[in-house]
Amino acid sequence: MNTLRNSVQLIGNLGDDVQVKTFDNGNSVINFPLATSEYYTNSEGEKVQTTQWHTVVAWGKKGEQMVSSLNKGNQVLVHGKLTYRSYEDKQGIKRYVTEVVADSFLKMTKEA
Repeated sequence: MNTLRNSVQLIGNLGDDVQVKTFDNGNSVINFPLATSEYYTNSEGEKVQTTQWHTVVAWGKKGEQMVSSLNKGNQVLVHGKLTYRSYEDKQGIKRYVTEVVADSFLKMTKEA
């Protein structure tokens, strides 16, 4: 039941190939940008598209599965949780990051 408290599901397109980072201890993490788009008609009757960008990360075997399955442009369903973190950049400025930590994914196929 706790997984329902922080749960997110997105369907979007990969904005870049999956990036892999391997640590000295053998653990690995992947990340990629995911674009989700919505469409609406404005007051002039024009169709308008808005796009939101999300950073998706996955650890270990789940990340390895994503590397072997996903490429830039693929449509994917990602399920996971939202996480927030902060760090100081080289200039000493505190930066904030919001990420989707994926626990499952499904590569979507184009409908005929």
